[in-house]
Amino acid sequence: MLSNPFLFTLLRILPASLASWLGGWLSANIARKSMKLRDERARRNLAILRPDLDDATREAMLTRRWFNLGRTMAELTNIDRLIDNDHVTVEDGDGYRRVLDGPGPLIALSVHLGNWDLLAAHIKASTDRPGLGIYDPPEDPRQAAMLKRARSSYMGEAITGDGAARGVLKHLAGRDRATLYILLDERRDRQVWFPRFGRDLPPSGNLSVALRLARKVGARFLPFYLIRSEGPHFRVHWHPPLDPALLSDDRIMDQVDAFLGKACVDHADQWLALHDMDLAAPVAAVAAAREEGAGGGMAG
Repeated sequence: MLSNPFLFTLLRILPASLASWLGGWLSANIARKSMKLRDERARRNLAILRPDLDDATREAMLTRRWFNLGRTMAELTNIDRLIDNDHVTVEDGDGYRRVLDGPGPLIALSVHLGNWDLLAAHIKASTDRPGLGIYDPPEDPRQAAMLKRARSSYMGEAITGDGAARGVLKHLAGRDRATLYILLDERRDRQVWFPRFGRDLPPSGNLSVALRLARKVGARFLPFYLIRSEGPHFRVHWHPPLDPALLSDDRIMDQVDAFLGKACVDHADQWLALHDMDLAAPVAAVAAAREEGAGGGMAG
Protein backbone atom coordinates (compact mmCIF):
# COMPACT_ATOMS: atom_id res chain seq x y z
CA MET A 1 0.00 0.00 0.00
CA LEU A 2 2.74 2.47 1.00
CA SER A 3 4.95 1.43 -1.92
CA ASN A 4 2.27 2.34 -4.47
CA PRO A 5 2.68 6.09 -5.23
CA PHE A 6 -0.81 6.39 -6.76
CA LEU A 7 -2.54 4.74 -3.81
CA PHE A 8 -0.43 6.72 -1.33
CA THR A 9 -1.49 9.99 -2.98
CA LEU A 10 -5.13 8.89 -3.23
CA LEU A 11 -5.28 8.02 0.46
CA ARG A 12 -3.79 11.41 1.31
CA ILE A 13 -6.35 13.26 -0.83
CA LEU A 14 -9.40 11.38 0.46
CA PRO A 15 -11.07 12.36 3.76
CA ALA A 16 -9.26 10.62 6.60
CA SER A 17 -12.26 8.47 7.55
CA LEU A 18 -12.80 7.28 3.97
CA ALA A 19 -9.09 6.59 3.44
CA SER A 20 -9.04 4.55 6.65
CA TRP A 21 -12.03 2.46 5.56
CA LEU A 22 -10.60 1.89 2.08
CA GLY A 23 -7.31 0.67 3.52
CA GLY A 24 -9.16 -1.74 5.79
CA TRP A 25 -11.30 -3.09 2.97
CA LEU A 26 -8.30 -3.66 0.69
CA SER A 27 -6.45 -5.48 3.47
CA ALA A 28 -9.33 -7.74 4.53
CA ASN A 29 -10.52 -8.58 1.02
CA ILE A 30 -7.36 -8.56 -1.11
CA ALA A 31 -4.14 -8.59 0.93
CA ARG A 32 -5.37 -11.34 3.26
CA LYS A 33 -5.81 -13.76 0.34
CA SER A 34 -2.17 -13.34 -0.68
CA MET A 35 -0.84 -13.77 2.88
CA LYS A 36 -2.27 -17.17 3.79
CA LEU A 37 0.80 -18.24 5.76
CA ARG A 38 0.59 -15.19 8.03
CA ASP A 39 -3.15 -15.64 8.40
CA GLU A 40 -2.75 -19.28 9.44
CA ARG A 41 0.05 -18.42 11.88
CA ALA A 42 -2.16 -15.76 13.47
CA ARG A 43 -5.01 -18.29 13.65
CA ARG A 44 -2.86 -20.82 15.53
CA ASN A 45 -1.53 -18.22 17.95
CA LEU A 46 -4.98 -16.79 18.60
CA ALA A 47 -6.27 -20.27 19.48
CA ILE A 48 -3.50 -20.52 22.11
CA LEU A 49 -4.04 -17.01 23.50
CA ARG A 50 -7.84 -17.19 23.49
CA PRO A 51 -8.90 -20.82 24.09
CA ASP A 52 -12.08 -19.46 25.68
CA LEU A 53 -13.45 -18.48 22.26
CA ASP A 54 -15.12 -20.72 19.72
CA ASP A 55 -13.81 -21.02 16.16
CA ALA A 56 -16.40 -18.66 14.67
CA THR A 57 -15.57 -15.90 17.17
CA ARG A 58 -11.85 -16.28 16.51
CA GLU A 59 -12.40 -16.09 12.74
CA ALA A 60 -14.36 -12.88 13.22
CA MET A 61 -11.45 -11.50 15.27
CA LEU A 62 -8.99 -12.41 12.52
CA THR A 63 -11.11 -10.58 9.95
CA ARG A 64 -11.23 -7.50 12.20
CA ARG A 65 -7.47 -7.79 12.58
CA TRP A 66 -6.88 -7.63 8.82
CA PHE A 67 -9.22 -4.66 8.64
CA ASN A 68 -7.27 -2.92 11.43
CA LEU A 69 -3.94 -3.59 9.70
CA GLY A 70 -5.22 -2.04 6.48
CA ARG A 71 -6.72 0.93 8.27
CA THR A 72 -3.44 1.48 10.13
CA MET A 73 -1.39 1.47 6.93
CA ALA A 74 -3.83 3.82 5.19
CA GLU A 75 -3.89 6.16 8.19
CA LEU A 76 -0.14 6.68 7.88
CA THR A 77 -0.94 9.15 5.12
CA ASN A 78 -3.28 11.09 7.42
CA ILE A 79 -1.74 10.91 10.89
CA ASP A 80 -1.44 14.70 11.11
CA ARG A 81 -5.22 14.96 10.57
CA LEU A 82 -6.01 12.40 13.26
CA ILE A 83 -4.05 13.99 16.13
CA ASP A 84 -6.87 15.78 17.88
CA ASN A 85 -9.51 15.08 20.50
CA ASP A 86 -12.10 14.24 17.87
CA HIS A 87 -10.12 11.11 17.03
CA VAL A 88 -8.08 10.32 20.17
CA THR A 89 -9.28 10.34 23.77
CA VAL A 90 -7.20 9.50 26.84
CA GLU A 91 -8.24 7.40 29.81
CA ASP A 92 -7.95 9.68 32.88
CA GLY A 93 -6.73 12.58 30.76
CA ASP A 94 -5.93 14.80 33.75
CA GLY A 95 -3.68 12.16 35.32
CA TYR A 96 -1.98 11.55 31.99
CA ARG A 97 -1.32 15.28 31.64
CA ARG A 98 0.26 15.42 35.10
CA VAL A 99 2.62 12.59 34.15
CA LEU A 100 3.68 14.32 30.93
CA ASP A 101 4.12 17.64 32.74
CA GLY A 102 6.29 16.07 35.43
CA PRO A 103 10.08 16.39 35.77
CA GLY A 104 12.88 14.18 34.50
CA PRO A 105 13.34 11.98 31.43
CA LEU A 106 10.57 9.56 30.45
CA ILE A 107 10.70 6.32 28.45
CA ALA A 108 7.30 5.55 26.93
CA LEU A 109 6.85 1.79 26.41
CA SER A 110 4.26 0.34 24.07
CA VAL A 111 3.47 -2.46 21.60
CA HIS A 112 2.10 -2.66 18.06
CA LEU A 113 -1.56 -2.28 19.02
CA GLY A 114 -4.29 -0.22 17.35
CA ASN A 115 -2.32 2.41 15.45
CA TRP A 116 1.12 2.66 17.05
CA ASP A 117 2.28 5.48 14.76
CA LEU A 118 -0.68 7.58 15.83
CA LEU A 119 0.25 6.89 19.47
CA ALA A 120 3.77 8.20 18.81
CA ALA A 121 2.40 11.27 17.09
CA HIS A 122 -0.15 11.86 19.84
CA ILE A 123 2.36 11.84 22.69
CA LYS A 124 4.60 14.20 20.70
CA ALA A 125 1.69 16.60 20.21
CA SER A 126 0.57 16.30 23.86
CA THR A 127 3.73 17.55 25.55
CA ASP A 128 6.56 20.06 25.27
CA ARG A 129 9.06 17.31 26.10
CA PRO A 130 11.74 16.79 23.42
CA GLY A 131 10.75 13.50 21.80
CA LEU A 132 12.66 10.77 20.05
CA GLY A 133 11.35 7.60 18.41
CA ILE A 134 13.18 4.42 17.41
CA TYR A 135 12.20 2.52 14.29
CA ASP A 136 13.42 -0.34 12.16
CA PRO A 137 12.84 0.45 8.45
CA PRO A 138 11.46 -2.19 6.06
CA GLU A 139 13.98 -4.08 3.93
CA ASP A 140 12.22 -2.97 0.73
CA PRO A 141 13.78 0.43 -0.13
CA ARG A 142 10.57 1.64 -1.80
CA GLN A 143 8.51 0.85 1.28
CA ALA A 144 11.17 2.42 3.51
CA ALA A 145 11.09 5.63 1.45
CA MET A 146 7.30 5.81 1.51
CA LEU A 147 7.23 5.11 5.24
CA LYS A 148 9.77 7.86 5.87
CA ARG A 149 7.69 10.21 3.71
CA ALA A 150 4.52 9.35 5.64
CA ARG A 151 6.16 9.74 9.05
CA SER A 152 7.89 13.01 8.22
CA SER A 153 4.63 14.92 8.65
CA TYR A 154 4.16 13.92 12.28
CA MET A 155 7.01 11.87 13.75
CA GLY A 156 9.56 14.64 14.09
CA GLU A 157 12.87 13.21 15.24
CA ALA A 158 13.38 9.46 14.78
CA ILE A 159 16.47 7.29 14.83
CA THR A 160 17.57 3.93 13.48
CA GLY A 161 20.75 2.09 12.51
CA ASP A 162 24.00 1.23 14.27
CA GLY A 163 24.27 4.58 16.03
CA ALA A 164 20.81 4.41 17.58
CA ALA A 165 21.94 3.45 21.10
CA ARG A 166 24.45 6.31 21.30
CA GLY A 167 21.94 8.78 19.89
CA VAL A 168 19.26 7.70 22.37
CA LEU A 169 21.62 8.01 25.34
CA LYS A 170 22.71 11.47 24.21
CA HIS A 171 19.06 12.49 23.80
CA LEU A 172 17.94 11.28 27.24
CA ALA A 173 20.97 12.54 29.14
CA GLY A 174 21.47 15.83 27.36
CA ARG A 175 17.98 17.28 26.95
CA ASP A 176 15.78 18.44 29.81
CA ARG A 177 12.68 16.23 30.34
CA ALA A 178 13.48 14.22 27.22
CA THR A 179 11.10 11.46 26.09
CA LEU A 180 11.88 8.23 24.25
CA TYR A 181 9.11 6.26 22.48
CA ILE A 182 9.96 2.59 22.10
CA LEU A 183 8.00 -0.50 20.99
CA LEU A 184 8.82 -3.67 22.92
CA ASP A 185 7.32 -6.41 20.72
CA GLU A 186 9.99 -6.35 18.01
CA ARG A 187 9.94 -9.41 15.75
CA ARG A 188 13.03 -11.45 14.91
CA ASP A 189 13.44 -14.94 13.48
CA ARG A 190 9.65 -15.37 13.36
CA GLN A 191 9.45 -14.87 17.09
CA VAL A 192 8.36 -12.23 19.59
CA TRP A 193 10.31 -11.88 22.85
CA PHE A 194 7.75 -9.66 24.54
CA PRO A 195 5.15 -10.12 25.92
CA ARG A 196 6.19 -13.34 27.62
CA PHE A 197 2.72 -15.02 27.70
CA GLY A 198 3.92 -17.29 30.50
CA ARG A 199 7.15 -18.24 28.71
CA ASP A 200 10.34 -18.23 30.79
CA LEU A 201 12.08 -15.43 28.90
CA PRO A 202 14.44 -12.89 30.50
CA PRO A 203 14.49 -9.25 29.34
CA SER A 204 15.90 -8.95 25.83
CA GLY A 205 15.82 -6.68 22.81
CA ASN A 206 14.23 -3.28 23.27
CA LEU A 207 13.08 -4.02 26.83
CA SER A 208 16.60 -4.90 27.94
CA VAL A 209 17.93 -1.73 26.31
CA ALA A 210 15.21 0.37 27.96
CA LEU A 211 16.01 -1.01 31.42
CA ARG A 212 19.70 -0.17 31.03
CA LEU A 213 19.00 3.31 29.68
CA ALA A 214 16.53 4.15 32.45
CA ARG A 215 19.01 3.32 35.19
CA LYS A 216 21.80 5.21 33.44
CA VAL A 217 19.88 8.49 33.04
CA GLY A 218 17.33 8.21 35.88
CA ALA A 219 14.31 7.93 33.60
CA ARG A 220 10.89 6.64 34.59
CA PHE A 221 8.81 4.28 32.44
CA LEU A 222 5.35 5.11 31.08
CA PRO A 223 3.68 1.92 29.76
CA PHE A 224 0.80 2.84 27.44
CA TYR A 225 -1.06 1.72 24.34
CA LEU A 226 -3.71 2.94 21.93
CA ILE A 227 -6.79 0.95 20.90
CA ARG A 228 -9.11 1.57 17.96
CA SER A 229 -12.65 2.07 19.28
CA GLU A 230 -14.49 2.53 15.97
CA GLY A 231 -13.25 3.55 12.55
CA PRO A 232 -10.49 6.19 12.83
CA HIS A 233 -11.25 6.80 16.52
CA PHE A 234 -9.00 5.67 19.36
CA ARG A 235 -8.45 5.60 23.12
CA VAL A 236 -5.13 5.80 24.98
CA HIS A 237 -4.70 3.54 28.02
CA TRP A 238 -1.75 4.10 30.35
CA HIS A 239 -0.14 2.65 33.46
CA PRO A 240 1.16 4.81 36.32
CA PRO A 241 4.88 5.53 35.79
CA LEU A 242 7.39 2.96 37.05
CA ASP A 243 10.53 4.29 38.71
CA PRO A 244 13.73 2.17 38.46
CA ALA A 245 15.00 3.95 41.56
CA LEU A 246 12.23 2.22 43.53
CA LEU A 247 11.74 -1.06 41.68
CA SER A 248 13.99 -3.91 40.58
CA ASP A 249 14.25 -4.90 36.92
CA ASP A 250 12.21 -8.03 37.64
CA ARG A 251 9.39 -6.01 39.26
CA ILE A 252 9.36 -3.55 36.39
CA MET A 253 9.31 -6.33 33.80
CA ASP A 254 6.50 -8.14 35.62
CA GLN A 255 4.33 -5.01 35.72
CA VAL A 256 5.01 -3.97 32.13
CA ASP A 257 4.47 -7.54 30.94
CA ALA A 258 1.19 -7.86 32.85
CA PHE A 259 -0.16 -4.53 31.55
CA LEU A 260 0.90 -4.73 27.91
CA GLY A 261 0.64 -8.52 27.69
CA LYS A 262 -2.98 -8.42 28.83
CA ALA A 263 -3.69 -5.72 26.27
CA CYS A 264 -2.26 -7.92 23.48
CA VAL A 265 -4.52 -10.79 24.55
CA ASP A 266 -7.64 -8.69 25.12
CA HIS A 267 -7.14 -6.85 21.81
CA ALA A 268 -5.53 -9.59 19.73
CA ASP A 269 -7.64 -8.41 16.79
CA GLN A 270 -5.54 -5.22 16.79
CA TRP A 271 -2.10 -6.69 17.53
CA LEU A 272 0.33 -6.68 14.60
CA ALA A 273 2.73 -9.32 15.97
CA LEU A 274 0.12 -12.08 16.19
CA HIS A 275 1.32 -13.49 12.85
CA ASP A 276 5.06 -13.18 13.63
CA MET A 277 5.55 -15.78 16.35
CA ASP A 278 5.03 -19.42 17.20
CA LEU A 279 3.56 -19.75 20.67
CA ALA A 280 3.54 -23.52 20.28
CA ALA A 281 7.37 -23.63 20.10
CA PRO A 282 9.03 -25.18 23.19
CA VAL A 283 10.55 -22.63 25.56
CA ALA A 284 14.01 -24.14 25.04
CA ALA A 285 13.76 -23.53 21.29
CA VAL A 286 12.58 -19.98 21.87
CA ALA A 287 15.48 -19.26 24.22
CA ALA A 288 17.99 -20.76 21.81
CA ALA A 289 16.67 -18.65 18.95
CA ARG A 290 16.83 -15.58 21.18
CA GLU A 291 20.50 -16.23 21.94
CA GLU A 292 21.28 -16.60 18.24
CA GLY A 293 19.66 -13.25 17.49
CA ALA A 294 21.02 -11.42 20.52
CA GLY A 295 23.38 -9.29 18.47
CA GLY A 296 20.63 -7.23 16.85
CA GLY A 297 20.04 -3.55 17.55
CA MET A 298 16.92 -1.70 18.57
CA ALA A 299 13.75 -2.17 16.57
CA GLY A 300 10.37 -0.55 16.49
